Amino acid sequence: MKGIDTIKEWIGALTELALMLLALAIVLSLLVGANLPFFGAVTANIMAWVKDMGGNGLVGLITLGIVLWLFSNRKMA
Repeated sequence: MKGIDTIKEWIGALTELALMLLALAIVLSLLVGANLPFFGAVTANIMAWVKDMGGNGLVGLITLGIVLWLFSNRKMA
């Protein structure tokens, strides 16, 4: 069981790091502009993703709810 717990901790840490990098990319994109090296057009990609979700009606809303549930700050037992 220690191996599974270690893997879960690694996945959690990598997910947290990815979310921090995403937040950094959004802030830098708003401050500098859309043409950032290494980050690309982060805000344009997010806006396209939200537009695509909105265009799918109920299925998009359910998918958005699942994504938000996955990224919420909940603890695994």
